[in-house]
Amino acid sequence: MMQSGIVAEKGVDEFMAEIAVVTIRHRNLVNLMGYCLDENERLFVYEYMPQGTLSRHLFHWENEGLKPLEWKTRLIIALDVARGVEYLHGLAQQTFIHRDLKPSNILLGDNMRAKVADVGLVRLAPQGKASFQTRIARTFGYLAPEYAATGRLTTKVDVYSFGVILMELITGRKALDESRPEENFHLVSWFRRMLLDKDSFRTIIDLTIEADEETLSSINTVAELAGHCCAREPHQRPDMSHVVNVLSPLIEVWKPTEPDVDEIYGINFNMTLPEALQRWKQFEGNSTLDFSSNSSPPQSGIAPSYRSLDARLS
Repeated sequence: MMQSGIVAEKGVDEFMAEIAVVTIRHRNLVNLMGYCLDENERLFVYEYMPQGTLSRHLFHWENEGLKPLEWKTRLIIALDVARGVEYLHGLAQQTFIHRDLKPSNILLGDNMRAKVADVGLVRLAPQGKASFQTRIARTFGYLAPEYAATGRLTTKVDVYSFGVILMELITGRKALDESRPEENFHLVSWFRRMLLDKDSFRTIIDLTIEADEETLSSINTVAELAGHCCAREPHQRPDMSHVVNVLSPLIEVWKPTEPDVDEIYGINFNMTLPEALQRWKQFEGNSTLDFSSNSSPPQSGIAPSYRSLDARLS
């Protein structure tokens, strides 16, 4: 629900622009199911994610009677989030920047698969611009230093936030923890110091993780990736496509129980974009799919046009 102050400032045009952003579709983004525009009421209705937020399972599992997350589950969640953000940054028709990645904005389904939520805060990057200035979405602990200092927004701001989330998945600690001594209060600074000390690094791993040799090797890889994502200078941070390429080999490729459009066309998320386009073209030219009365063609996943949205409002 949009806050009353925001409603007073925004008219129908601004609300429509917001809808154009949040109707982007991807398996790792929480889907918009509908919306309401009734006088001063502005509502977005998203799909229900029954397991709630990642923060619930990572930081509050004991109080809520939940089981701690296994390392493999944490890896899968990390890859799901990385793929969702990768789509926003470079695989959608336009470049989007989330601005507020954090565990409370990552939602989990019954199968513990993750989707990025709160995409209403995303910002569309101006055409041809690598960076631009905007009002800061403040969640301290996840803010890239250059964004906090100047308000300049690039995709590397999301990469930094994702790196913090990786550190939280490894340690089970929050980005900011007031219960810790001042020198350990800020997770990123503490994690960097511990990452340099190979003898001490094992002690920072969440105690609920059963760390055999294979798991430790995987954790070390993710820890190094987290350090790169949280580099002080934006140009030193990797793109999300690189992050996906690092995380993908660490887990088994997930196969959904029901084939979706990507699977029907022989496309998987490990392909490069040119490879995926080539595979799609091949299937388009040699399609044997049956779209008879007993089946329906797959949905394209493309967001509704302004015309269709206007029709709903009329």
